[in-house]
Amino acid sequence: MLRVCDIMTDRVVTVGQDEPVSTAARLLKRHNIGALPVCDKDGRLRGILTDRDIVLRCVAADADPAQVKVNEIMSRGVITAGPFDPVDKVVRLMSEDQVRRLPVVDSGKVVGMVSLGDMARNSNCEMEAAEALTEISSNIRRKRG
Repeated sequence: MLRVCDIMTDRVVTVGQDEPVSTAARLLKRHNIGALPVCDKDGRLRGILTDRDIVLRCVAADADPAQVKVNEIMSRGVITAGPFDPVDKVVRLMSEDQVRRLPVVDSGKVVGMVSLGDMARNSNCEMEAAEALTEISSNIRRKRG
């Protein structure tokens, strides 16, 4: 059985919840990523900040990214995976909750990120990743229509 720790990225870039949004945006650009787990001073996961959060909740609201703190616009109630969770369970979670990436958390601390891309690169779960992406994409179209 393939587990999350077998395919996750363990080099995770995080951002502090009290950092300005402009700092988070620079991290996203520098590392060419679309989401940052948001952690408190003890390294515990408090939320996730996506490029979409920045655009919709800060820029489109005419707020100053240098003045707005990450915790003011981050997404809360983040769905997470555990390092030893089976990959097929995580694929179901991603499909049901319409997300393409999840923080991997162990004892409240971020130890990795797992994405549909990680799954697609692994030949053992290529099909599951494709199915999850199809499900996510079709649900997005239905919700908009």
